Formats: sequence, structure tokens, C-alpha cells
Amino acid sequence: MTAPNDYAVMGKITSVYGVKGWVKVFSYTQPKENICRYKEWRLERKGEVKTIKVLQCKAHGNGLVAQLEGCNDRDQARAYAEFLIGVPRESLPELEAGDYYWHQLEGLEVRLGDGRALGKVDHLLETGANDVLVVRKCKGSIDGKERLIPYLPEQVVTEVNLAEGWIQVDWDPEF
Repeated sequence: MTAPNDYAVMGKITSVYGVKGWVKVFSYTQPKENICRYKEWRLERKGEVKTIKVLQCKAHGNGLVAQLEGCNDRDQARAYAEFLIGVPRESLPELEAGDYYWHQLEGLEVRLGDGRALGKVDHLLETGANDVLVVRKCKGSIDGKERLIPYLPEQVVTEVNLAEGWIQVDWDPEF
């Protein structure tokens, strides 16, 4: 069996759609429809975990809607609201060199060019212009500040070393 950290969170079921058991889905993938490629989702909410087959998934307005196996009415669909959607990390497509999934960056130590630690990547934010690293203090960080650092390769992010668990940034520590 695959361990929980062997899954990547790809989206969230937000609410019901219609009366025939469909759910609304907010996708974290780009493009958003990529989450529809996966025909089985691992759902997790407050410690509750279940696996469900996806019968149909399609774009609708600015979001997505999905029909899940065994979910045939509005009440059954409502029971899936607020579940995070995960897929096995091993099923994610390979990325080109220099591209990373968010889950690969989360937890990495963020360092200045001189090796001083600013903190660890807690999570990332999508702003439209670029992604942003949310960096929080960790053991050995220079201070207790939370920092929002734009993820701009070659401009701000000068190196990513997944094997050693760090990201090097060109960043003023006063920000």
C-alpha cells in the first residue's frame, strides 16, 4: 500500500453540483483539467481517507465538475465537500530539468548565497504573475521572520538542490 506522503495533493472538492451526485472541484494543476487525467483519487479530510473512482470529470465555467463512483444524489455528493484530492506521486509526469512540482519544494531550507538559512518553505502561493515561496523559520534560521519570496528562477532563486534539501536565493534578508 502507498504511504500518505507518496501522494501529491492536486485539488479539492468544494461543493455539490446539480442533483445527480456531481461535485465541484478546484484544481491545483496547470492547466486545471490535468486533474481529470487521474481516474482514481485518494480523498483526505481531517484524518479520514478514502479512495474513489472518477467516472467523469470535465471543465464547467471557471472550474471543474466530477462524477464519482457510487455518488448518485446531492446528499451523497455533499458528503465529499472539503476533501483534498491526491494522486500517487509516481503517476505524475516527468518534468523538464529545472522544473519542479510544489510538493518537491515544500520543506526545503531556503539559504542565502553565503549559506545562512532564512527558513524552510512552508507552502507556495499562486499570484498570477509568479509563484511565491512562503518561508517560515526553522532550526538555524537567521531570525523568526516569515518571508514571501517570489519563485523566479535565475533572478531570485539561483539554485535548487533536491538531493540535499535546499534552495539558494538572491534575497535581501531584511525583507
